[in-house]
Amino acid sequence: MYGYGGGNGRGLGEARSLRDLGREHALLPLRIFLGVTFLYAGLDKLTDSAFFHASGPGSIGEQMHAVRDSAAIPGLVDLALNSPSGFGYAIALGELAVGIGTLLGLWTRIAALGGALISLSLWLTVSWQVSPYYLGNDLIYLMAWLPLLLGGGASLSLDALLAARRRRIR
Repeated sequence: MYGYGGGNGRGLGEARSLRDLGREHALLPLRIFLGVTFLYAGLDKLTDSAFFHASGPGSIGEQMHAVRDSAAIPGLVDLALNSPSGFGYAIALGELAVGIGTLLGLWTRIAALGGALISLSLWLTVSWQVSPYYLGNDLIYLMAWLPLLLGGGASLSLDALLAARRRRIR
């Protein structure tokens, strides 16, 4: 009879507040997962001595050449191949910024947009050829960013703290 005021000593008001608390924190696990994952991905690239090279095993250049012909938009790969090292740094630093922003809940919607754009570009290039499509993780990451893009960082976030501070100042 939980939530209906019977048997457990909890009234209807408390059940509503637990529901509200659940709604308020619903995106928090997703925010933590995506933040940690993108932070890790950025750090992994930045600490990999081979990643930023234009060629060679484990390099961004080799990865781009490998997916060029199977990409949905080969022009994106060609653009990256103009400066593989620069593109590698842009992706790594972008993932790092997105991960930090998402974890802290700072400019969460902007971080989510960045994460969605990174995931979209990787889906259209690196994992486009994965069949069936649902086995490619970049599409799943793209979809996971959408709730944060729409909902922002409502709880336990610097965004919420700054919004509360702005309300108090007014």
